Amino acid sequence: MPKKLSKKVYIQEKLAILTAEYGFEDPIDMCANAITDSICPSICMNPDCDYTTDMEPDQREGWCEVCDTNTVVSAMVLMEVI
Repeated sequence: MPKKLSKKVYIQEKLAILTAEYGFEDPIDMCANAITDSICPSICMNPDCDYTTDMEPDQREGWCEVCDTNTVVSAMVLMEVI
């Protein structure tokens, strides 16, 4: 997380990127769409990476294929649904 941003703002920015990538206008709509599914939109939390993928809704340390780190977090976790 860049030092200039608060954690909350950083998460909101990552959610905005993820929401747009998946074709939604609002992160709530994106999560509502995924709530009954076994996979969920997820994003790498490294500052220089915006890799997105589908992972389990409770994923907190998913593998980023770009960074080669366990830094992918699901939208459900970012929004504190799970």
